[in-house]
Amino acid sequence: MLQYLNKCFISKTISSKRTFYQWLNTVFNKVDEQRIKDVGPDRAAAEWLLRCGASVKWKNKDKWVSDYNMLHMEFLPKNVIEEIDASDSCIMNVGFPYLKGLKHLKIIKLHKCSYIEDTCLSMLLAVKDSLQHLEIVSCGNVTDKGILSLARLTNLKLLYLYDLPEVTDREHCLLVLQNNLPKCKLSFPVIPEA
Repeated sequence: MLQYLNKCFISKTISSKRTFYQWLNTVFNKVDEQRIKDVGPDRAAAEWLLRCGASVKWKNKDKWVSDYNMLHMEFLPKNVIEEIDASDSCIMNVGFPYLKGLKHLKIIKLHKCSYIEDTCLSMLLAVKDSLQHLEIVSCGNVTDKGILSLARLTNLKLLYLYDLPEVTDREHCLLVLQNNLPKCKLSFPVIPEA
């Protein structure tokens, strides 16, 4: 009986931790419309991204900004986000409305983002006029539906997709993307079997 109770306690503790972190990540991603009005879309988006563990690069700057506490020293009112590297971050669809005001965003890298899913990818339409380079790698919640929504990103010049285990019809996705994005260099290699 004691062994059974220990198992139940451990299971409940793990479940509680997941729920807590899910809640905390949702709080970090929540859009603050007043903050966008107060500091502008690029600063507000940078705050969101850095809070969630991503990095940003300003237009005409070489240095990546990844420390939230240093943002006040790195940001100038003329700075605009040109690149986002959200690898291993906790960004999720709740925060994607922050992208709406980013007029100069050219590159987004989404590598090993456990909260990225189809809704996030469809929300990239907000930056379709400027986005030229997109990488989605090892994001386990992305399905065919999310990949097919990328066909509307007509200014893409490079699209790299890899290790997306929930994509079931890779060939169909490739065909749709190639037909809708003829000027885009598209790569969706098959994972070699071990």
